[in-house]
Amino acid sequence: MTRKTGALAALKKLESERAKLDTKQQELEAKAAAELGRMFLGSGVEAFSAKSLKRIGTALGKMNEEQALAILKIGGSSLAR
Repeated sequence: MTRKTGALAALKKLESERAKLDTKQQELEAKAAAELGRMFLGSGVEAFSAKSLKRIGTALGKMNEEQALAILKIGGSSLAR
């Protein structure tokens, strides 16, 4: 019986840890979203529709930084920062 109880206790502990990690992930995602929002405020992209902004972000996310800058005809990454 001890072995079963040990496994059950370990499973409950794992579920608890997973729930804590899920909560932490949600908190960090909210902070990351706020940081990204602050970066874009005043840049002009706030005038884009949410749907278009998401489409643009998704397309840019599929490229590496240098590819995105080249497509947008922006100089090297050091100029963009």
